[in-house]
Amino acid sequence: MMRPNIGIVNALIRITCGLTMLAWSTSKYCKRPWRDSYIIVMALAAMKVGEGILRFCPITYLFERSNFSFFNGYDDEYFDDDDDFDYEEDEDKIVYEQS
Repeated sequence: MMRPNIGIVNALIRITCGLTMLAWSTSKYCKRPWRDSYIIVMALAAMKVGEGILRFCPITYLFERSNFSFFNGYDDEYFDDDDDFDYEEDEDKIVYEQS
């Protein structure tokens, strides 16, 4: 089950902007149906509306689950024994080296 990873205000902004972009691109597409760029904008706008309704953003999820936490000095919970990183404790600071 997906847990919401964006706030209510962020969700409302995504819904508002998504519906605005969807209305704009639909009206432009009705006038010029041979332009493919309007279809792309419609798909992106529909995705933003869906993110706002579900309050789940896959890009935010990927950034939260990425290994950027390694460079910010968090715990070793993201690393297994088969990783290519060796670490040694140096007083209060842990020094990471890539082998």
